[in-house]
Amino acid sequence: MDCATVPSLISDFVNTFVDFSVSGGIFLPPEPKSVKNSTDSLRTVFPQPARLIAVGDIHGDLPKAKSALRLAGLIGPDDRWSGESATVVQVGDIFDRGGDEIKLLYFFERLKREAAKAGGTVITMNGNHEIMNVDADFRFVARLGVKEFEDWGFWQCVGNGMKRMCLGIDSDLVFKDLFDGVPDEIPGIPPQFLNGIRARIAALRPNGLISNRFLSKNQTVVVVGDSVFAHGGLLEKHVVYGLERMNEEVRDWIRGLSEKVDSRLVRGADSVVWLRSFSNKLVKDGDCSILEHVLETIPGARRMIMGHTIQEDGINVACGGRAVRVDVGMSKLCGDRFPEVLEIDENSELKVLTSNPLYMKRHYETSNKKDGLGSLIPDQRPRQVEVNA
Repeated sequence: MDCATVPSLISDFVNTFVDFSVSGGIFLPPEPKSVKNSTDSLRTVFPQPARLIAVGDIHGDLPKAKSALRLAGLIGPDDRWSGESATVVQVGDIFDRGGDEIKLLYFFERLKREAAKAGGTVITMNGNHEIMNVDADFRFVARLGVKEFEDWGFWQCVGNGMKRMCLGIDSDLVFKDLFDGVPDEIPGIPPQFLNGIRARIAALRPNGLISNRFLSKNQTVVVVGDSVFAHGGLLEKHVVYGLERMNEEVRDWIRGLSEKVDSRLVRGADSVVWLRSFSNKLVKDGDCSILEHVLETIPGARRMIMGHTIQEDGINVACGGRAVRVDVGMSKLCGDRFPEVLEIDENSELKVLTSNPLYMKRHYETSNKKDGLGSLIPDQRPRQVEVNA
């Protein structure tokens, strides 16, 4: 077979076949120009949209992710984008604890493309679990997650073999060995999990097929209107380091363009993806003062929105509304709690949409200085509206 005249068509067909096989049946639409052009640099600052939705940690649970997005009307019954011009920020930790990690990557990639075509924006962020997996730290990987990557490795090899059968295909479209550089044996890994772990390393290491294709598009910090998003949180040293610089350096490391990344960004208790100072159940007054100062150093910033630490009582605020915590532990294998999302309108008013029957609709008065449950002030003016997952 001579494919010299149609190499790109053959390669695209094989890529689509492999994508469909590993994603749970997703066909990715063509990338809009706004998405294609974003590969040159990561955008850090976005204008205030008419509607902003924040989604917390998902941890490998595709059904719960869909339920959360349906709460906000961002996807319809067919799982396609229906959010029009809305902006949604998923604050990281798609990885670990569940078995739908690859499917979630494809699902959000499709939403990014569909939203961009409709005038909306989908932003996915790096959490500490994304960083851990690029670092080959698999302590929190579920067995289903190992199996999903084993299947991914199998289909990648099948697709590569199909390309090799076609004479004339550009060598850049074919990889020599998916597992090049990956050890054949890994101490402490039982034989039944070895193939899955090796595939996971190959996929997620810097410049791996999945890390380069998907994770390199994630922001580590983002500002949308008057809201600052970071998985763990920001300290003054991070702001001084530079928000755009953080995004670019983490991205370059994930793409394999630099061997190291500054520990202040991705490793250690005080890093952007690991910090818990503002998301702990009882936030100290000193931490609130630090947060106040950090926000003052970011032009126009009013609040910081974080995931990372499970909030057993649902989405809540601290520090007089300056700290907003959106990780509700919705993943089946990491809390299995009711999905909730945070909605911010064009007037910067906050509302929690929840599938918890005890609190079908909740509002935050950010001017109220009470925190925790005391800040959950039901809106008594309009009639409460039930929102079903």
